[in-house]
Amino acid sequence: MFTDEQKEEGLNASVYAELRQRLVTGRMAPGHELSTRSIAAELGVSQTPVRDALSRLAAEGAVSIRSKRRVRVPPMTPERFDDLLACRLMLEPEAAVLALPFLTTQRVAALREADAALDTAITDGDADAYMGANHRFHFTLYRASPRATHVQLIETVWLQFGPFMRVVYGRIGHTKLHDSHQDAIKAVIAKDAEALRAAIAHDIADGMHLIKRAGLEAGVAP
Repeated sequence: MFTDEQKEEGLNASVYAELRQRLVTGRMAPGHELSTRSIAAELGVSQTPVRDALSRLAAEGAVSIRSKRRVRVPPMTPERFDDLLACRLMLEPEAAVLALPFLTTQRVAALREADAALDTAITDGDADAYMGANHRFHFTLYRASPRATHVQLIETVWLQFGPFMRVVYGRIGHTKLHDSHQDAIKAVIAKDAEALRAAIAHDIADGMHLIKRAGLEAGVAP
């Protein structure tokens, strides 16, 4: 039997995980105002675990709490975008290399599956599927590493750029990019750390620069 305290902790964790996933996959747009009452009603919970989750997300920079009733996803600016890009380039290629010794045959198969799903999403113009598959590819790779804190830092960065990425996806969804994911998979199979580092760095720089250009030209970021 679970105690009331354990049940409350479990509920809080569940609500937090759901809101985190929505941010990472861009289901909440930059500048979007969040209503604790609406979220609570949608999830079938009281407002207390929603407020708790939003407070945790605010500490991670994913949302800003302006008052008790005003919570929003921060707007994207060129300066903030460049900062997030720099953080990704520092953290993610290294995380991939640290994960390399732990990438089993099963994880390689999961990487292939995620990359195939991403290609299908691009062809279908399915933004939700694209965001989910892209996230799954990267974190299947990074979470193989035993460096949990390193991965948590990457997750925090993704929380902050996910909303912006989703907004501009429709403008770049069919743009032809070099398939750095395939390069990464080949590097994993070959156990080539430097090739893997380069593939992930190229994937980040190529995709994020395109997202920034498309978004800023469309006036998405102020």
